[in-house]
Amino acid sequence: MRATKGAARTRAKKRLFNKVEGFVGGRRRLLKSAKETLLRAGMFSFRDRRAKKRDFRRLFITRLSAASEMRGIKYSRFIYGLRLAQIGLDRKSLSDLAVLDAETFDAIVDKVRAELDKADAALKARQKTA
Repeated sequence: MRATKGAARTRAKKRLFNKVEGFVGGRRRLLKSAKETLLRAGMFSFRDRRAKKRDFRRLFITRLSAASEMRGIKYSRFIYGLRLAQIGLDRKSLSDLAVLDAETFDAIVDKVRAELDKADAALKARQKTA
Protein backbone atom coordinates (compact mmCIF):
# COMPACT_ATOMS: atom_id res chain seq x y z
CA MET A 1 0.00 0.00 0.00
CA ARG A 2 1.27 3.49 -0.88
CA ALA A 3 2.00 5.87 2.00
CA THR A 4 0.88 9.47 1.52
CA LYS A 5 2.52 12.50 3.05
CA GLY A 6 -0.70 13.45 4.85
CA ALA A 7 -0.20 15.54 7.98
CA ALA A 8 3.38 16.50 7.07
CA ARG A 9 2.21 18.01 3.77
CA THR A 10 -0.53 19.94 5.58
CA ARG A 11 2.02 21.34 8.08
CA ALA A 12 4.42 22.29 5.28
CA LYS A 13 1.67 24.12 3.39
CA LYS A 14 0.54 25.85 6.56
CA ARG A 15 4.14 27.06 7.21
CA LEU A 16 4.35 28.34 3.64
CA PHE A 17 1.00 30.15 3.79
CA ASN A 18 2.00 31.75 7.10
CA LYS A 19 5.11 33.15 5.41
CA VAL A 20 3.15 34.63 2.49
CA GLU A 21 0.56 36.31 4.70
CA GLY A 22 0.08 39.86 3.48
CA PHE A 23 0.82 39.06 -0.16
CA VAL A 24 -1.89 39.98 -2.67
CA GLY A 25 -4.34 37.73 -4.52
CA GLY A 26 -3.25 34.29 -5.65
CA ARG A 27 0.21 34.91 -4.31
CA ARG A 28 -1.36 34.44 -0.89
CA ARG A 29 -3.97 31.77 -1.68
CA LEU A 30 -2.55 29.44 -4.35
CA LEU A 31 0.20 26.99 -3.44
CA LYS A 32 2.27 27.21 -6.63
CA SER A 33 2.08 31.01 -6.85
CA ALA A 34 2.89 31.32 -3.15
CA LYS A 35 5.99 29.12 -3.51
CA GLU A 36 7.25 31.06 -6.52
CA THR A 37 6.63 34.42 -4.88
CA LEU A 38 8.35 33.37 -1.66
CA LEU A 39 11.40 32.14 -3.58
CA ARG A 40 11.58 35.42 -5.49
CA ALA A 41 11.12 37.45 -2.30
CA GLY A 42 14.03 35.56 -0.73
CA MET A 43 16.26 36.40 -3.69
CA PHE A 44 15.35 40.08 -3.48
CA SER A 45 15.95 40.20 0.26
CA PHE A 46 19.39 38.55 -0.17
CA ARG A 47 20.34 41.04 -2.88
CA ASP A 48 19.02 44.06 -1.03
CA ARG A 49 20.78 43.27 2.24
CA ARG A 50 24.01 43.79 0.34
CA ALA A 51 22.69 46.84 -1.52
CA LYS A 52 21.78 48.43 1.81
CA LYS A 53 25.42 48.27 2.89
CA ARG A 54 26.49 49.98 -0.35
CA ASP A 55 23.83 52.68 0.04
CA PHE A 56 24.88 53.49 3.58
CA ARG A 57 28.56 53.65 2.59
CA ARG A 58 27.61 56.16 -0.14
CA LEU A 59 25.72 58.22 2.46
CA PHE A 60 28.71 58.21 4.84
CA ILE A 61 31.04 59.28 2.04
CA THR A 62 28.67 62.09 1.00
CA ARG A 63 28.46 63.32 4.58
CA LEU A 64 32.23 63.20 5.02
CA SER A 65 32.80 64.94 1.73
CA ALA A 66 30.47 67.79 2.69
CA ALA A 67 31.95 68.11 6.19
CA SER A 68 35.54 68.10 4.97
CA GLU A 69 34.78 70.58 2.15
CA MET A 70 33.27 72.92 4.78
CA ARG A 71 36.61 72.78 6.58
CA GLY A 72 38.59 73.48 3.41
CA ILE A 73 39.95 70.03 2.58
CA LYS A 74 38.89 67.67 -0.19
CA TYR A 75 37.49 64.23 0.69
CA SER A 76 40.25 62.28 -1.04
CA ARG A 77 42.97 64.30 0.70
CA PHE A 78 41.12 63.88 4.00
CA ILE A 79 41.07 60.08 3.65
CA TYR A 80 44.75 60.07 2.62
CA GLY A 81 45.60 62.24 5.61
CA LEU A 82 43.74 59.88 7.93
CA ARG A 83 45.98 57.07 6.74
CA LEU A 84 49.09 59.24 7.25
CA ALA A 85 47.95 60.22 10.75
CA GLN A 86 47.19 56.54 11.50
CA ILE A 87 43.64 57.32 12.56
CA GLY A 88 41.76 54.04 12.26
CA LEU A 89 38.19 55.33 12.30
CA ASP A 90 35.85 54.06 9.61
CA ARG A 91 33.63 56.22 7.43
CA LYS A 92 30.53 55.49 9.49
CA SER A 93 32.01 56.74 12.77
CA LEU A 94 33.65 59.70 11.06
CA SER A 95 30.35 60.77 9.48
CA ASP A 96 28.61 60.42 12.85
CA LEU A 97 31.29 62.62 14.39
CA ALA A 98 30.91 65.17 11.61
CA VAL A 99 27.16 65.38 12.17
CA LEU A 100 26.88 65.00 15.95
CA ASP A 101 30.20 66.18 17.41
CA ALA A 102 31.72 68.97 15.33
CA GLU A 103 34.50 69.82 17.82
CA THR A 104 35.95 66.32 17.74
CA PHE A 105 35.72 66.24 13.95
CA ASP A 106 37.51 69.61 13.82
CA ALA A 107 40.31 68.17 15.97
CA ILE A 108 40.63 65.20 13.60
CA VAL A 109 40.74 67.54 10.59
CA ASP A 110 43.48 69.61 12.25
CA LYS A 111 45.53 66.46 12.88
CA VAL A 112 45.00 65.34 9.28
CA ARG A 113 45.96 68.76 7.95
CA ALA A 114 49.19 68.71 9.99
CA GLU A 115 50.11 65.28 8.61
CA LEU A 116 49.33 66.40 5.07
CA ASP A 117 51.55 69.46 5.49
CA LYS A 118 54.40 67.22 6.68
CA ALA A 119 53.91 64.87 3.73
CA ASP A 120 53.78 67.78 1.26
CA ALA A 121 56.97 69.28 2.72
CA ALA A 122 58.75 65.94 2.46
CA LEU A 123 57.61 65.57 -1.15
CA LYS A 124 58.90 69.05 -2.06
CA ALA A 125 62.22 68.31 -0.41
CA ARG A 126 62.58 65.10 -2.44
CA GLN A 127 61.71 66.93 -5.65
CA LYS A 128 64.34 69.61 -5.01
CA THR A 129 67.08 67.03 -4.47
CA ALA A 130 66.12 65.03 -7.54
